[in-house]
Amino acid sequence: MKSVPTRVRYACDSCRRMHDLGTLALLFAFLGGIGGGFVNSVAGGGTLVTFPVLTAIGIPSLDANITNAVALSPGYAGGVLAQRDDFGGRRDLARALAITAIGGGITGGVLLLVSGEHLFTILVPWLILFATALLAFQRPLRRLTASARGVSGEARTAIILIPIFAATVYGGYFGAGLGIVTIAILNLLLSDTLNRLNALKLLMSLAANGAAALLFAFSGHVYWAAGVLMGVGAWGGGWIGGKSVQHIPERPFRWGIITLGLAMTIVFFFRI
Repeated sequence: MKSVPTRVRYACDSCRRMHDLGTLALLFAFLGGIGGGFVNSVAGGGTLVTFPVLTAIGIPSLDANITNAVALSPGYAGGVLAQRDDFGGRRDLARALAITAIGGGITGGVLLLVSGEHLFTILVPWLILFATALLAFQRPLRRLTASARGVSGEARTAIILIPIFAATVYGGYFGAGLGIVTIAILNLLLSDTLNRLNALKLLMSLAANGAAALLFAFSGHVYWAAGVLMGVGAWGGGWIGGKSVQHIPERPFRWGIITLGLAMTIVFFFRI
């Protein structure tokens, strides 16, 4: 039996990505985007909503992760737009953080494409568990880091950028929990209100995810129909979350996402 030429096989794969997903699956992708964008703006961990949705509608793990990165970027943009007034007095820092996050996102994206489907599938449950643990221990982390700042309560920008780069490399590779990691770092090294730190977190998530998404757009792994619809939903969810973040009880909302993360960890362990 003759093997299928590589160019033909890739063309067939491209057709499959366009036609395999039905209307109901695309509707779930759109709704998942709204939920993920909202969660990212309010508590972080939106990928714990969107990534399982993409795999549930039949997209392989690696492709789902890449499609998810492309889809969620508009959600971060919506959140940044909603909180743009919170950057007052932090413009220079915000610019430096965004540039660093772009470099980290691209680096993580390259590592993901090089690692391939098999390794990523093995790592998925561990990555979800890590992101869930970060969300679960968010408050203790804040208390722990509050006493670790210097006398001025602020670290120099150069010191802040080192852990931010490492965090955004992780964000480019997987993304779940990136907001939790970055806001913990900012809480450790800066002295400001949680709302203003949340605005910086959203900006870094946008920069890292957006840079990785541009890289992934040419990778051949994106399910565009699902990604575009999820992205539209994520933008709306991110904007709603950014506007309502001050009015939502954080504790029960956060623990609901933690429960979902633990459930997804178990599911993906059994799928290895």
